[in-house]
Formats: sequence, C-alpha cells, structure tokens
Amino acid sequence: METLNFRFNSKPAPPAADPALCGVVGSGNLEILIRPGDAPGVCQVRIKTSARGFGEIWQAVVGAFAADHLAGGTMVEINDMGATPAVVSLRLAQVLAEYRGGVQ
Repeated sequence: METLNFRFNSKPAPPAADPALCGVVGSGNLEILIRPGDAPGVCQVRIKTSARGFGEIWQAVVGAFAADHLAGGTMVEINDMGATPAVVSLRLAQVLAEYRGGVQ
C-alpha cells in the first residue's frame, strides 16, 4: 500500500452537516469519504492505494477535481484498489454531490 497526501486550493464548498461516503473498496474501484476540513480554501486529500508509483497521476486527477469544483474546506479520504482516472473522477463528483445534499 502507498499513502499519498495532497493539498489543493479550491473555492469553498457549502458547509455540510454530515460526512458522505461513496463507492466500494474492490478490484478496479475505490471508496471516498468526504468531511469538513480545517482550511476554508483548501481541499485536503489522503489516498491509500494498492497501485504504487502513480502519485503524479493522482495529483493531476485530484488537482483537476479541486480546481473544477467547490471543494475548499473539505478533507477527502480515498481507499483505492486500482481504479482508473475516469472512475476516480466519477466517484469524486458523486461524493461531493452527496456531501452537498445531492446538489452538483
């Protein structure tokens, strides 16, 4: 397992009362937990992945998500079992929508 930690500037997400969880830890998939973070304009991301050596790809995919969405003030935790960048992007959008009460 490899653990990656990133911080991205992002416009603040509307506050949410409860954390949100999306996805399943399984081959080719991942689960994502999102909860309030400690910095309003920062999206903090911790990734635990079975696929070692893909830090630059993770940084690009999650960085694009933080730039394109209101994700500031959140802490995102990802448990990955070899998901493709497309699956990662889909799950990130899903968990953020759930966190925001179903609003994208």
